[in-house]
Amino acid sequence: MRQLDSRFESADTDVLLVEDLYREFGVPLLRHVRKATGNDLQWAEDVVQETLVRAWRNAGRLQREPGLLWAWLLTVARRIVIDGRRRRGTRPQEVEPADANAVPVPDGADRALEAMIVAEALRELSPEHREVIEHTYLRDRTINEAAEILGIPPGTVKSRLYYGIRALRKVLKERGVAS
Repeated sequence: MRQLDSRFESADTDVLLVEDLYREFGVPLLRHVRKATGNDLQWAEDVVQETLVRAWRNAGRLQREPGLLWAWLLTVARRIVIDGRRRRGTRPQEVEPADANAVPVPDGADRALEAMIVAEALRELSPEHREVIEHTYLRDRTINEAAEILGIPPGTVKSRLYYGIRALRKVLKERGVAS
């Protein structure tokens, strides 16, 4: 490594220092960082570049001994990798934006189709079962409210509702809609 006298400390010598650091430590630092990044070459190159930028920013404070410089570079690179892992753990991974034409837009067609299928299946039930299901599920009434409106005891509503739902499931299963 070039010996740089302290009397030449300037922006030019800082650039020379970084060039020397890259020439002497660039390849071994990249090799070391690739292991730390799980062999991700692009990330490792970014880490080496950021490490050298930090060396350039701190050129006036760096010890010029090769062993101390190597230790400093390894420490900075390790911290950059750790920070990168933390960032990747807290942010979702970036993906390509979806094609606007390929993005599904809910249009309510599925709900309308399901409603038509259920309405058809309800027509196949007995009138007693159909009206109890209609009052409790479709009009969102309680058992007691449905009993009062239909003029039958709540126990009868419960019984008709139980058997009506079973019959509805059977009809939907025959049509391949329910399991």
